[in-house]
This record gives sequence, structure tokens and C-alpha cells, in this order.
Amino acid sequence: MEFPPYLATMPMHAITELHGEPGLLARFRLELPAFAAADRDRLTAALDLAAELHRDDRRSREPYLNHLLRVSIRMMHHYQVHDVDVIVAGLLHDAVEDHPRELAGAEAADPTAGALATLADRFGARVARLVGAVTNPVYDPDRDPHVQYREHVAASLDREPWARVIKVSDFTDNGVGVVYAVGPKVARSAAKYRPLVPVFRDLIARPDTPLSAPVKRHIFAQLDLAEERFSAILDHPN
Repeated sequence: MEFPPYLATMPMHAITELHGEPGLLARFRLELPAFAAADRDRLTAALDLAAELHRDDRRSREPYLNHLLRVSIRMMHHYQVHDVDVIVAGLLHDAVEDHPRELAGAEAADPTAGALATLADRFGARVARLVGAVTNPVYDPDRDPHVQYREHVAASLDREPWARVIKVSDFTDNGVGVVYAVGPKVARSAAKYRPLVPVFRDLIARPDTPLSAPVKRHIFAQLDLAEERFSAILDHPN
């Protein structure tokens, strides 16, 4: 499949709509020449593992891999992240939460711990730590899961500045991209994510968040857009 020469300038959801997973894979590969050969190998290995683990997963109307590609491309291109551990963790940020037994093995007594250990063996302890920081715990069934999600995000990202970068890219894909969802998920997602906007504003504004001032301004603009979309969905449903 041939792609237009301006693929690198297209918004990622436009690539998704027009070219699907092949277009996002091509867009991801446009970022690879900026990395050394050994780093490209690690990124390709992480992409291959993510594709294998999520091969049967769907996200609304699309393959789940599309989401992982957008999260990683956003970090490389818009956030100017060249830390390979962070990009690898972005590609695998849902692997432990969604597929712990595939990573840990069927006999693992603690699938989450085993899955993180597998990632540490394959990609290093730092990658496993970053993935762990953005992996949701098992929630108390007697408490509101959305409240517990917000508590987990605030606590885990307080300790891991680079995990903030992964999670805000994930949040941007979910929040700004909420208008690309269909059905009841639209309102559910908006209700889940809107209270997190001020949390992310605070986290990104912190001096120890390892992003440049222009990148932070870009993220704040994206958070503004997400908030506008949440408000349009929740405050004016008709």
C-alpha cells in the first residue's frame, strides 16, 4: 500500500480514518531513522510483542494496536521524546493490564508480577517500572471504579515523571479522541475522563516533568480541547 508523501503531517486520527492500521504503522516507521540501530531493534521488538498480545483486541471500531501506535507516535513526534525506554513502555502500556497471563505464563501465581518480570527480562527494569506505573490495580468492587482510577493515576504518576508522559499521551488519545468513539462509550468515557483534566494539568506543569516548555503548552492546548469535548458531550447531550 502506498501512502501520501505528507503522511507525517497528517493528524493521527485522520491517518486512522483514511489508512487504518497500515497507515499508522507506516507513520510509526517514519520516526525510526532518528534512533540508533540498536534502539530501532528494541522499538520493533516492542511493537511486535504489542501486536501479538493485542492481535484479537478491538477498540470501538478499530484494532487495539492503533491506540498503542498513536500513543507512541504522539510521544516521539509531538512530545519530542527520544528516550527509547519510554517509547517501548508506551507501546506496551496496556500489555500487563490486558494480557498478564500471556506474558507471565499460565502457571504464574501472581500474573501481574510475572508479566512485569517478563517485560523486565526482555526490555529492562525501567521499562517494567514505567509500565507498572500506568497499569491499573484491581479495584475494590464496593467503591466507584472511576474514583479509584483517578486516585491511582494521581498517586502513581506523582512518583514517576516519565510515566506522566506516557499517561498523558494515552489520556489525549482517549480524551481528544472521544469524538471518534461510538455508542454509549462516548458518554461513559467523557464522564470517566473529565475529572482528570485538572490532575493532568498539575502533573504536566510540575518542574520535574521532563518535557520542554513548548511541548507542555501543546499538551495544555490538547487538554483544553479534551475538556471542551467532554463538556459538549456531558453538558449538552441533546
